[in-house]
Amino acid sequence: MSVFPTSEKGARYGLRPVTDTFGSLPIAAAAPTMPAMRYLITMLAALLGLAAPALAQQDWPELDRSAEVAFFGITYLDDSIQTEMQGADPAEAARIGMLEELVADRFAEEGWTLADTAPVQDQIDRVVNPAKCYGCDTRAAADLGAGYSLVGEVQKVSNLILSMNLQMRDAETGDMVRGRVVDIRSNTDESWQRGMNYILDNTFFEEEGE
Repeated sequence: MSVFPTSEKGARYGLRPVTDTFGSLPIAAAAPTMPAMRYLITMLAALLGLAAPALAQQDWPELDRSAEVAFFGITYLDDSIQTEMQGADPAEAARIGMLEELVADRFAEEGWTLADTAPVQDQIDRVVNPAKCYGCDTRAAADLGAGYSLVGEVQKVSNLILSMNLQMRDAETGDMVRGRVVDIRSNTDESWQRGMNYILDNTFFEEEGE
């Protein structure tokens, strides 16, 4: 199974496979521009970081539904020329909060208990990105007595190119037990929601028969 949405399911969420993205952005023509180079780097990093677990999605371990999940939020990574030239967009910070609420609500709706992360918040605040902190997320989750840590990222390369991921790890072993990355086209509330809903629907809470 591809780490990027390549089936009809992806089309339902308004997502495009990475091959389509490269097709719509000729590398030779875009090579001199920084956004294109950053996009290529982002996609390569995503493939190296999350492709293997996603490709073996049918082999995800069974989860302990009685265990709590420590959700440490979603980190926003902005490498765009627009932000360098025009400054941060408050709407994007608001969208991170929107996604965090969407994820937390969905886990609660699916019957999971989210741990109170306040006792370890100082540990999390000391790192730039809990999704890439050499296991600080799972250690913090273990300190809370939670069974799993949950972290995510949204990376903006331009207003037309963004990627997002969500990763769930076993607090004891540090192993990823669920995870997926998608790229989205356009920078709107709707496109961000579609991207995260795709991850949740097709990796974390995939219906039988899907």
